[in-house]
Amino acid sequence: MNAKSENTNGSLVKVENLKTHFPIRKGIFSKITGWVKAVDGVSFEIAAGQTLGLVGESGCGKTTVGRTLLRLIPAADGKVIFDGKEVFQLASSELRTLRRNMQLIFQDPFGSLNPRMTVGNIVGESLTVHGIAKGQQRRAMVAELLEKVGLSKTYVNRYPHEFSGGQRQRIGIARALALNPKFIVCDEPVSALDVSIQSQIINLLMDLQKEFGLTYLFIAHDLAVVEHISDSVAVMYLGKIVEHARAEELYKNPKHPYTMALLSAIPQPVPDRKHQRIMLRGEVPSPVNPPSGCPFHPRCHMAIDRCSRDVPQLEPKGGNPQHAACCWVTK
Repeated sequence: MNAKSENTNGSLVKVENLKTHFPIRKGIFSKITGWVKAVDGVSFEIAAGQTLGLVGESGCGKTTVGRTLLRLIPAADGKVIFDGKEVFQLASSELRTLRRNMQLIFQDPFGSLNPRMTVGNIVGESLTVHGIAKGQQRRAMVAELLEKVGLSKTYVNRYPHEFSGGQRQRIGIARALALNPKFIVCDEPVSALDVSIQSQIINLLMDLQKEFGLTYLFIAHDLAVVEHISDSVAVMYLGKIVEHARAEELYKNPKHPYTMALLSAIPQPVPDRKHQRIMLRGEVPSPVNPPSGCPFHPRCHMAIDRCSRDVPQLEPKGGNPQHAACCWVTK
């Protein structure tokens, strides 16, 4: 594998007003009676060689964002521009080429691996499908990929059930690297792993990013997990981004009440330090029938009357053009 030169001159991935809606069907004729607005107007950019952390509670739409921009799920509206090309407008032949540069690491390290295939076949399958290598050359590339992710090349003839969760995720990472991609969607790659293994996988991803100039969309539900790997962080709630900032700025000075609540839930390493947990009221509303005004206002500890009437837009806060939030209360 040849290392890529890191290009930080512009955005590798640009998402504009992305929407993904799923139909609700009822009756014997499966008539559409409504829509689940899983993603409802999401926009962001990721510079080459950088990592955007996309966080939020389960069901907020973050995984749908990742799969939609890879064209694994059809979009209802919006644009995804990858390396200067509009992804949703590409023909099948062009999309095949694009697949080599855009890869996915799945959340479940066991469910995403075919139990009937050996590690060598799992990692090397894409090399065969895309006509990159076969025979001895493919075996050599697979062995190199396994060593890159911290596994022995002697594992090629073993099956997924013979490995631990962390080892399986390393196999998944090796599979994603096989085509030497530019961009990888990491869909909660450590949420199913033990805490002791999570840091190892995150450190591995960071090392691979430096070596190959990779660009990541790192999806997680825990702000503590994305703190060290992300250059910038976007917080999602009910299909929308409610805050977006450079990672250091967001952790030091959150501007949206939802982000404040998520940060307050992170365990503190110093027992004597005073720490006030912000408890959210109720449950996440249904994306089928979201609340009026700000979608977070029924659970917000800072809500005012205007929050229930008017929808706030993502706008700069604190005089920082790189720190934006959807909130009527914070400045």
